[in-house]
Amino acid sequence: MNDLCDAHMRTWALRFMTLLAADPPDQLTWLGRQAVETDSVVEEVLLLCRIWEGLVERGVGETGTVTDAQAIGRRLGEISDAPHTGLWADELAVEPVWGEVRSLARQFLLAELGDWRQPLPPAGS
Repeated sequence: MNDLCDAHMRTWALRFMTLLAADPPDQLTWLGRQAVETDSVVEEVLLLCRIWEGLVERGVGETGTVTDAQAIGRRLGEISDAPHTGLWADELAVEPVWGEVRSLARQFLLAELGDWRQPLPPAGS
C-alpha cells in the first residue's frame, strides 16, 4: 500500500478504536438515531484488527498495539456467529463482551497515542 492509503487506514482504525473505547453513554450519544446492526460492527472491527496488523508491519503503528488488536479480534471472533439482538446500541449496556472490548480498545489507544481519551469521530465516519 502507499503512504496515503496507510495514513487513511490508520485514521479510520483510530477513529473506530476511539468509539470502541468511549464510555457507553458517549457511544450511545454518538450513535444517536443511527440504526447500526451489531453484526456490522463486529465485521468492521474484525476487519480493522486484520488491517492494523498490516499497518504495524509497514511501520505505521506502534508494535505493542498488535496484541491488543489481536485480543479484540479474538474476543469478537468468539461471538461473531452468535445471535445478536440486532442493534449495537441495544447490546452495548447488556453484553459483557463490549465492556471487554472497551478495555482492550483503551489499552490500544494508550499504547498508540499515549491516552485513550480522544475526541469521538464525527457521526457517520
